Amino acid sequence: MTARATGRPPRLPPFEQVVERHGPALLRFCAAQVGPERAEDCFQDAMLAALRAYGELRDPGSVRAWLFAIAARKAIDAHRERARGAEPTEDVEQVAIAAPEAPSDGALWAHVRGLPDKQRRALSLRYLGDLTHREIGDAMGTSEAAARRNVFEALARLRREVGVG
Repeated sequence: MTARATGRPPRLPPFEQVVERHGPALLRFCAAQVGPERAEDCFQDAMLAALRAYGELRDPGSVRAWLFAIAARKAIDAHRERARGAEPTEDVEQVAIAAPEAPSDGALWAHVRGLPDKQRRALSLRYLGDLTHREIGDAMGTSEAAARRNVFEALARLRREVGVG
């Protein structure tokens, strides 16, 4: 008998297996969303939230998109938290006259972080999370077509600004 025939929810794998399977991609996604210096905190917040809600997950087949949706919300929370707090600086004059960054991976990631929120999340989910457009739509609460469009627009903007891809 299947879980559906018995009326019981489908059986979920142990949470540790879920973390082992999806954790590395989720950490890369968090790094793309909040930067490498705050990625682990965002990842841990997402994993704690996922662990608390794991028993209520209805579809084990959607666990990947579900995890990325939680991580995306935690990244938004991290951005909000950072925006509320003051950032101390050593010397205001030094900050004002700092030279622009030379083109590098750091500059590329700065451009990625400068994308509109939906485009940045969709692009990160696609290339760092390796999610399909359908899974991206599920994670972001949009349609598959909207997810595809957000990825396309993000790539087009990066190509214009940086000459990527």
